[in-house]
Amino acid sequence: MSCHFRCSLGHTRTACQPRRGLCQHRTVSPQPRRYQGRTAIERTAERRERLFEAALALFGRPGGEGTTMTAICAEAQLTERYFYESFSSRDDLLTQLVQRIADEIRRAVLAALEAPAGTPNDRARAAIAAFVQVLTSDPRKGRATIIESAGAEPLRTHRRTLLREFAQLTVEGSHELYGDRALPSPHDQLTALMFVGGLAELITAWLGGEIDATPEHIVDAATAQFTSTAHR
Repeated sequence: MSCHFRCSLGHTRTACQPRRGLCQHRTVSPQPRRYQGRTAIERTAERRERLFEAALALFGRPGGEGTTMTAICAEAQLTERYFYESFSSRDDLLTQLVQRIADEIRRAVLAALEAPAGTPNDRARAAIAAFVQVLTSDPRKGRATIIESAGAEPLRTHRRTLLREFAQLTVEGSHELYGDRALPSPHDQLTALMFVGGLAELITAWLGGEIDATPEHIVDAATAQFTSTAHR
């Protein structure tokens, strides 16, 4: 003989099994409610990604500095209510967007540096190619990270911070690649900052159609500079 009971929410939870005249109840935890096959958390994450994609589409084009929150919501086909579900302001979203792209670059560069095969110069070229590839294969990412983020605060400050972080990554990479032959401090830091700044300017010129070159040409030029200046 079995019995059923309802919780305070009205859900039937368990059947009871007779044992020595007593009902033994086992509570079953409620499952997350789904709408169109997705939980509330999944729907929130999906809306957040739509806002990131909309921000990239608008901020990653010429004149993207003037992108507004209203325009981003319209592009994502979401109301402002859902914008504030994930972000506190337009600048918050755009800063996180630029940071996401920077994180993508960092992962690609580190993966290339950590590859066991190849000479130090081969690995240096692979790391530089990874950096350039992220910013040129989808030019919106290059514009958002290098060009449009230089337009106004707080993105300008965040951009400067990222350039210095990539310069530090360059310092660490040069010491990993060349060991005792790497430049000592502070020469390694000065050289790395000039290298990262110069590479950013090359990509900026390419994005603006100011130079007759391909991303491969940029990789060639940057590799030649790095491999001749990053060590003694």
